[in-house]
Amino acid sequence: MTRSGRLLVIGGLLLAVWGMSYGLYYAVFVEHQTLDNIGGSLTNAFVHAAEQASQQSQASMQAYASATYIYVRQVDAHGHWIGLGLLLVVLGIAFSRVGFSESARMALAAALLAGAILFPLGVLLETAMQGSLPKAVAVLGSALVIASLAGIALGFSRDRGTA
Repeated sequence: MTRSGRLLVIGGLLLAVWGMSYGLYYAVFVEHQTLDNIGGSLTNAFVHAAEQASQQSQASMQAYASATYIYVRQVDAHGHWIGLGLLLVVLGIAFSRVGFSESARMALAAALLAGAILFPLGVLLETAMQGSLPKAVAVLGSALVIASLAGIALGFSRDRGTA
C-alpha cells in the first residue's frame, strides 16, 4: 500500500473512531436533555397558543427552533465524521489505482483528510459560536472534500492499471 493510501486508511479509521466516540458521548450525556428541551418547548408553544398567549407561544417556538438547530448539527457532525472516515478507508484501499504520481496522490489524500475533519467541525462550531468563522470552516472543509473527490475521480479515470 502506498503512503497516500495508508494516510487515508489510518486517517479514516481514526476519524470514524472519533465520530463514534463523540456520538457516544453526545448520546449518553447530552441528547436526552436536548430532546426534553425540544419536546418541552414545542408543548409550551402549543399550550400558549391554545391560551391565545401569542408572545409566550412565539418565545417557545423560538426556543424549539434553537434547540432543534443545535440538535441537528450535533448529530450531523458525528455522522459526517463517521461517514467520511469510512469513505477515506474505502478510497485508501484502492488509492494506488489513482493515475497520478505519489506526490499528487499524497496531496489529494491530505486535502481529503483535512476536509473530512474540517467540514463536520465547522458544522459543530455553528452551535457554539456566532458569526462567519464556523461557516467559513464548514465551507472550506466541504470545498476540500469536493475538490479532492473530483481529483480522485479524475485520477481513477486515468488508472494506470497498477494494483
